[in-house]
Amino acid sequence: MSKDPKQKKVPSLGISIIPVAVTVGMLAFSIIVYGADVHIPIIIGAIVAAAIAIFTLGFTWKEIEDGIVESIGSTMQAILILAIIGVLIGTWISGGIVPTLIYYGLQVLSPTFFLAASVILCSIVSLATGSSWTTAGTVGVALIGVGQGLGISLPLAAGAIISGAYFGDKISPLSDTTNLAPAMAGASLFDHIKHMLYTTSVSYGITFVIFLVIGLQYRGKQLDVTEINGILAAIESIYTINPILLLIPVIVIVMVAMKVPAIPGLIIGCILGGIATVYQGGDFGYILDVANYGTVAESGHAMVDELLTNGGLQNMMWTISLIMCALTFGGVLEKTGMMAVIANKLLGFAKSTGSLVLITALTCLFVNILCGDQYLALALPGKMYKDTYHERGLAPRNLSRTLEDSGTVTSALVPWNTCGATMSTFLGVPTLSYMFYAFFNILSPIVTVVFAFLGISIMTLEEDPAAPEYVRPMKLKKSPKELMEIQERYLKMNNI
Repeated sequence: MSKDPKQKKVPSLGISIIPVAVTVGMLAFSIIVYGADVHIPIIIGAIVAAAIAIFTLGFTWKEIEDGIVESIGSTMQAILILAIIGVLIGTWISGGIVPTLIYYGLQVLSPTFFLAASVILCSIVSLATGSSWTTAGTVGVALIGVGQGLGISLPLAAGAIISGAYFGDKISPLSDTTNLAPAMAGASLFDHIKHMLYTTSVSYGITFVIFLVIGLQYRGKQLDVTEINGILAAIESIYTINPILLLIPVIVIVMVAMKVPAIPGLIIGCILGGIATVYQGGDFGYILDVANYGTVAESGHAMVDELLTNGGLQNMMWTISLIMCALTFGGVLEKTGMMAVIANKLLGFAKSTGSLVLITALTCLFVNILCGDQYLALALPGKMYKDTYHERGLAPRNLSRTLEDSGTVTSALVPWNTCGATMSTFLGVPTLSYMFYAFFNILSPIVTVVFAFLGISIMTLEEDPAAPEYVRPMKLKKSPKELMEIQERYLKMNNI
């Protein structure tokens, strides 16, 4: 009888932490010293994890490679959606849909309600583009200038801008993080968005009221609309603005409500964007170009050109490659058992559903602080806790909501995080100054944890129509033995 020459060892907590520590160190060094992207440091961390697994734990390269492929394969739907979203953004800008949303959104500003209106405006733009960075770097910059002319505290204005930008980013089906979170948790995109609305609406409502009350102190001051008028004129110079174009996002929203699958729904959105591009004067060749490479605006207004130069399939490849790097790292940790060791240590403190959600939220914040990237703050905790939520009878959408409520929004509150650094650079306000006024970003993880402890909108697997049949025994006329056999087949089939 042959004997396995490499008996696998169970990793200790100390060994499991080594690749995490190396990755954190490489990320910090590369970002702070060289201003480098995070892709290669993450890959270096994956290489260290693989080396430890091969030379210390007894794994073969084939086993590790299989883990990486499985990890990336589990998110292929999200990756496909991201690619389609790139096409959608390109055609929606070239078709005048996004410019029309921005055009009408800019006109809701008034002196008394500047802060509250800024939240709404940034929400609209971010919801339309799926990008908090684009919103803050363009309309956000304009609003900072308007707020400064009005005499509003810059950290306060930045807090309103970031709150609105991250609200739209968080619930927009066009957002990469909104697609990544459910992919990590095993939920569908639209189930994830609908489940988030319970907590997000509360956080957003409180945020809006706070800014509305604070903004009343500026009652009676005159608003300098020169910058806003310049943006409106620039948009009108290159696009035909027509409120009929607003029907296109409405159609997509209706399809979502009618439970049309994400990919077909988004493809229909792309087709409608192409038709709108023809309305703007573009031909079929131009549609192909903007779908692949995105739209390049040439209005002569620097801010408008930056805002409306976006989209395209190729423009999504940076984000997709980063997600694949993060999943490579997570796949190695998961396959070798290192992730399970770290997760089990943390889960020792999670005795109830509320404490489980709290541990998940704290882990997301921890990764944002240590790794400095929101994608890792979604991917790593998602993989760490996916099986635990399942074992405790909780629907995947509970995990995906917690990931987004905690991982996406808190990234802007960390100065050395890519999001925190970007927001600070765009708006010219230090992260540590605006973080106390980014109420939505602060409230989101708090609300999701409170909801969990109170048992509000917590869906079980039995209540989840998307769950496998064995987790809904009350709906089945099968014996306990048959249910156990179904469960064992499912677990084996999915390598759980």
